[in-house]
Amino acid sequence: MLEISIFTILALFMLAGSIAMISNRQTLFSAFGFLVAMIGLAGMFALLDSRFLAIAQIMVSVGAVVVLSMLTILTINAKNENLPHEPHKYKWIFFSSILVLPVTLLIYKSTTALYQSFSTMEAVSSKVVGKLLFSEWVLPFEIVSILLLTAMVGAIVIARKETTTKETTKNDLMRSEENS
Repeated sequence: MLEISIFTILALFMLAGSIAMISNRQTLFSAFGFLVAMIGLAGMFALLDSRFLAIAQIMVSVGAVVVLSMLTILTINAKNENLPHEPHKYKWIFFSSILVLPVTLLIYKSTTALYQSFSTMEAVSSKVVGKLLFSEWVLPFEIVSILLLTAMVGAIVIARKETTTKETTKNDLMRSEENS
């Protein structure tokens, strides 16, 4: 009974975080919604006695992706007037959810049928995963981290150029009006 209660609470956290991530207009609040959803997912891994995945989820998703996303959002400093106007946003979300529902049910039915084959597999310890990650998979791991860092820096540079260009144009207009 306790596991079902904890599962329900974690599922509500994930749903609330996901809904907040999609529905908030402010990007920083959307990032907080993503943070709540990822913490709920880490709790689900912990509930399944997969400590390594729970800790990896917290370190990678919460510790790296969310923090870098928030840093980028705060550095860009997106304003409401620069955000797109979406009058039918909730209709599209509802319509997309209806379209995805049959695929979700199909995946659910196929995974419940595969449960028997997964129950006979042997468990892999976190020591084995750690050794593989830091021996054979170090290069791909580092390449992905450099790629993410480059994407964040690129987003910041692009946002700074647009802001600088807009401010320069406004300053030029003000100077030309003063000279006239």
